[in-house]
Amino acid sequence: MEVQIRTMRIEDYEGVYGLWKTIHGFGIRSIDDSREGTERFLKRNPDTSIVAERDGEIVGSILCGHDGRTGYFYHVCVDERYRNQGIGRKMATAAMRALQREQINKVSLIAFKTNEIGNQFWHRFGWRERTDVNVYDFILNDENITRFNK
Repeated sequence: MEVQIRTMRIEDYEGVYGLWKTIHGFGIRSIDDSREGTERFLKRNPDTSIVAERDGEIVGSILCGHDGRTGYFYHVCVDERYRNQGIGRKMATAAMRALQREQINKVSLIAFKTNEIGNQFWHRFGWRERTDVNVYDFILNDENITRFNK
């Protein structure tokens, strides 16, 4: 059976999460990547996240959303058994088209520096690595916010 590329639904969560757990070098966060966190993301971005499905099994996924200006790809992955078949490109294209329908003209993603396969993929298809900006994270918990506010 052929791989179907379609919009992700919360009903896909168990299959998507199971896939995430098989990907080497993948960063899963307990709150954001929980079912509740993923459902919150999908409610905010109902038409832009994508899955690849074959015979009822999720074999690829992209969490995709935007802030009204820029689109963002998170957790882009394809099951190792199905790589090099164009699934990643088809999913990325579907997500980019969904962003265009929402009048978003630019998309960004974060790939860990140690993710050689992912970085090679994005470079091969013309994505530009940004070296002119720094990316910062700040965990929003009471202790950090209190320390920041002092």
